[in-house]
Amino acid sequence: MIIYESTKKEFVGDIVNELLIDRLYNSYQEKIGRTSKSEIRSWENSLQKMSNVMQDEDIPADASVAIEFNIPNTSKRVDFLIAGNDGNQDHVVIVELKQWEVVEKVKTRDAIVKTYLGKGNRETTHPSYQAWSYAALIEDFNENVQKQEIQLKPCAYLHNYRKTENDPLTDPHYADHLERAPVFAKGEIEKLRSFIKKYIKLGDQNQLIYQIENGRIRPSKSLQDALNSMLKGNEEFIMIDEQKVFYEEAFQLAVEAISTETKKVMIVEGGPGTGKSVLAINLLVKLIDQGLVAMYVSKNSAPRDVYSTKLKGDFIQTHIDNLFKGSGSFTRVEENEFDILIVDEAHRLNEKSGFYGNMGENQVKELIKGSKFTIFFIDENQKVTLKDIGSIDLIKQYANDYKAEVISCELTSQFRCGGSDGYIAWLDDVLQIRDTANKNDLGMDYDVRLFDDPNEMLAEIEMLNKRNNKSRVMAGYCWEWPTKKRKDVNHHDIKIPEHNFSISWNVENTWAIENTSVREAGCIHTAQGLEFDYVGVIIGDDMRYENGQVITDFTKRANGDKTLRGIKGMAKKDPKEAHALADPIIRNTYRTLMTRGQKGCFVYCTDPALQVYLEERLEKVTMYRREREEMLYLVDSIIEYD
Repeated sequence: MIIYESTKKEFVGDIVNELLIDRLYNSYQEKIGRTSKSEIRSWENSLQKMSNVMQDEDIPADASVAIEFNIPNTSKRVDFLIAGNDGNQDHVVIVELKQWEVVEKVKTRDAIVKTYLGKGNRETTHPSYQAWSYAALIEDFNENVQKQEIQLKPCAYLHNYRKTENDPLTDPHYADHLERAPVFAKGEIEKLRSFIKKYIKLGDQNQLIYQIENGRIRPSKSLQDALNSMLKGNEEFIMIDEQKVFYEEAFQLAVEAISTETKKVMIVEGGPGTGKSVLAINLLVKLIDQGLVAMYVSKNSAPRDVYSTKLKGDFIQTHIDNLFKGSGSFTRVEENEFDILIVDEAHRLNEKSGFYGNMGENQVKELIKGSKFTIFFIDENQKVTLKDIGSIDLIKQYANDYKAEVISCELTSQFRCGGSDGYIAWLDDVLQIRDTANKNDLGMDYDVRLFDDPNEMLAEIEMLNKRNNKSRVMAGYCWEWPTKKRKDVNHHDIKIPEHNFSISWNVENTWAIENTSVREAGCIHTAQGLEFDYVGVIIGDDMRYENGQVITDFTKRANGDKTLRGIKGMAKKDPKEAHALADPIIRNTYRTLMTRGQKGCFVYCTDPALQVYLEERLEKVTMYRREREEMLYLVDSIIEYD
């Protein structure tokens, strides 16, 4: 969708005659239905500057101009486009406009700068990277651009920014991005004109803006090839046994849904370690390879960041990241806009979207509406916030509303926690989530250890992490997470004074795969959906042991914890109801953290009584194992004697 489209001559005329703002406002109201004159006027300065740039006789009068192009299937908008021909080839110049006046270099991160945004200095993407990423996104998914070989040429124009000697904006740290998309500043209008005139020597004879706006959305061949090559030989995504069976079934159902135009919804149940995410990634790659528009969706950003990083290898970041979406990205989705949406951790879906929870109607409904075939991977026992509304019943309800065929299946094979459901059943019994037959039996060998000192637990995790970078520490959300101190290497959030222990919460979402992150702790939001070899879990004051019972206490959660937002106000009116709502959230949180390890889980409890209780439960496991071994030995001896 484009808000404004004209020729260069008409655009300059609309600026000179002070008509552009009214035309932009009317177009916005017609196409989107919500804006204000003040919002449109915020663009006025930038568009006036672009009018000055375009007032060059060598830029053809019949070159096409477009403002605010919304890239399909995204919330991204291209500020300004100029289309024409260089005498041999069609080109579209993409201009990212910025009103910034000050920029700071962020030397520790790629393609990130700091500038004044939203009443404060904030980190954001470098304008060159942003312009280039938009061009890459269009090239990857617009069939007309691919088939007609329309060349996209991105750049950025910071018309209020004056470059200085050793300028941070053009620092060598950003050299790769500047080469792909040059940046022009105040006083460089002639340089920007030269860049445009290099590609736009003749007018737009082939309706290039129309071709881009109306191009069918399909993944490019280069993207398909890159994804396939990365998946091959990547042990992180190898499927075995039951995973492969479900993968083939889901792929066949997806193809049938697209070919027969029959809306389908697939619900895949599976507990921790059943390979839901591995299945999801393999399906994403296979479906993209078939030329279908598929997206991986999750509520939490951490799994998206980790899986996209693992998948892309040396491939350019944005090409892969564009395939991974947050569950709140579909509030304005058209019906059947996507071929396939693969929804991981579907139990974490919320009702409303947006930072303030004021957008959309229901994420489950929006996902089913927006796709011809929607796959939900779900484990209802992993709901860990009051806002988690994803459930099998709710999925079926909205599937029925859209007359979608529902296919239900279950993953049962364990690829985590020693390959056995025994540990999970034992853990449920220990945390008093449910009574199970596995009171004293882990089912198979699984390394469960208790540590009286968190320093010793961290040291063990660090040692194990040296093998393959797959061991991490996690904690319950009982310590504050002050965002302003995130970059201070000397700041530690989690402090246990009696052991002289301190550690910080994780800095990046990709802490799970960064070697330097082993001395950081993940929480439920950055750990759920991921797996490791070994995990060390700090159980905080929100869980303790009293009078033979495991007790949860939501008042011990950090004030900044949003998983139980509103619970304290609710407790004033109805304490019993508040506890009934918070109790399973806290138990599920620790259940989830303590099932992230494939080979082992280590635990430290801040409550001494809970530590003693867990020690007693582990001692019974040891005794049961010893008795069973003695029994087996006796049986073998009798058989041998006979």
